[in-house]
Amino acid sequence: MERVVEILREILEIPSPTGYTREVLSHIEKKLGGAGIKTRYTNKGALLAYNHPEPELVIAGHVDTLGAMVKGILPDGHLSFTRIGGLLLPTFEGEYCTIITRSGKRFRGTLLLRNPSVHVNRDAGKKERKEENMYIRLDAEVEKKEDTEKLGIRPGDFVAFDPKFEYVNGFVKAHFLDDKASVAVMIDLLLELADELEKLPVAFFFSPYEEVGHGGSAGYPSTTRELLVVDMGVVGEGVYGKETAVSIGAKDSSGPYDYEMTTKLIELAEKNDIPYVVDVFPYYGSDGSAALRAGWDFRVALIGPGVHASHGMERTHVKGLLATKELIRAYIEDKFGV
Repeated sequence: MERVVEILREILEIPSPTGYTREVLSHIEKKLGGAGIKTRYTNKGALLAYNHPEPELVIAGHVDTLGAMVKGILPDGHLSFTRIGGLLLPTFEGEYCTIITRSGKRFRGTLLLRNPSVHVNRDAGKKERKEENMYIRLDAEVEKKEDTEKLGIRPGDFVAFDPKFEYVNGFVKAHFLDDKASVAVMIDLLLELADELEKLPVAFFFSPYEEVGHGGSAGYPSTTRELLVVDMGVVGEGVYGKETAVSIGAKDSSGPYDYEMTTKLIELAEKNDIPYVVDVFPYYGSDGSAALRAGWDFRVALIGPGVHASHGMERTHVKGLLATKELIRAYIEDKFGV
């Protein structure tokens, strides 16, 4: 198994729905610290990693994932919920999950249609999969609301779904490859560059709030002149993305990305024989979008490994992960002459 895939497996196993990212960020902090890479947290909770005193280029990816939050306790003791981010409910139906309470207790559960048994509900297959028609079946002996309250579960507790990681024939299958696939690439590259970071004016930014739209809006070093966002490349009808290639995003729903940076990325991919596509994403925004809306005065470009079935049971390939890493490295080397 390539190191980047092993890193990806590690971080996928750490729950990190938006708003509850401290565990995965702590894991990354320790891993990088062991290689002599300095880190610090922004006030909002993003993790920055760099050894140069004045970074000009920031590489950004987000550690937060889709998930849910307990909305209420139902009369039978099980849980209603609200989605965090654009969770595709039909894909997550039947998935196991962990309820994380504010006191640190953890309970298991399953996301189901209400009244899910076909032996008593002939319309089970016809019901729309939406929040009001679904619930979380709690794996605890509860029969009424008060039983669940005694366990310490309450509204506002986080719900993290199992990633279901599998690696087969070079393919990585899991929930939450958006954007932990890119984060694994960033960590792998950081470990490779560890001995060179003091002379490289490059910082890596691990964002905790991208799935809700404001992760990249603040917290960059004041010396930043360029932001290279590493987020998933879309694979599907109407786009050109491939799981075995790196996608270079020319435009998404927030508008075009920087012309010079995007052109340079294309040139470097061709020069270095890196498998790539250039693409336009119709329903997509990134931490770069958030940074530009917030008024930051730097250039922004977008790349990422091709990911199929986004916000569902996603899949990418080790070739796409490595292509993304090599393009980031090529961009750093071209810009700073290393």
